[in-house]
Amino acid sequence: MVQTQGTSAALYTVVPSDAVIDRTVQALRERVNIEAVVVDNRAHALEALLSRIPEGAEVAMGGSRSLQEIGFLAYLAQNPDRYRNLRDLATKEPDAEKRAEIRRRTPIADYYMGSVHAVAETGEVVIASRGGSQLAGYVFAARNVIWVIGAQKIVPNLEAAIRRVRDYSLPMEDARRRQTGSAQGSTIGKLLIVENEVRAGRISAILVREPLGF
Repeated sequence: MVQTQGTSAALYTVVPSDAVIDRTVQALRERVNIEAVVVDNRAHALEALLSRIPEGAEVAMGGSRSLQEIGFLAYLAQNPDRYRNLRDLATKEPDAEKRAEIRRRTPIADYYMGSVHAVAETGEVVIASRGGSQLAGYVFAARNVIWVIGAQKIVPNLEAAIRRVRDYSLPMEDARRRQTGSAQGSTIGKLLIVENEVRAGRISAILVREPLGF
């Protein structure tokens, strides 16, 4: 397993100044064509997320620690009839063929939620994945994409964003997988860099002035 160094952990877990966050939001809006907002804490992040998803919408998500930490997964469990949750439907479907069909539909959900691993002040967004299951929805297929992002993931530029993924996010995810019983741990199988979204309004980012995920 790759080990994180203490200096790296400290560097990548600190929420930056308001000036840095403001510059990043401006870059996301003007360069990358992402609708970005800033909220103060996890409770406000959950409110902002829920306000963007109409009742009855078809929703899907990749594995996201950030969504768990703001209470979104608990909200879905407590309000099973509010949305058509494809992940929940797939889990509960006993027929293997029907279950596979639901999972194939996941990337083209009306609303696909998750997070990212790094955001550059210059606007680029970086997401790493071992298998790539969530990337199809992010890149093109989902009608709407909403990312909930702890502001500690902001770094100065694209080079620093990729370095954050390799030096911090990967070792943390590797350790998490091993702690939950995975002998293989984690690797970077696919690396997505978002520099411009051609469909205005398709991707939204909720930046939170608290550390979320890794």
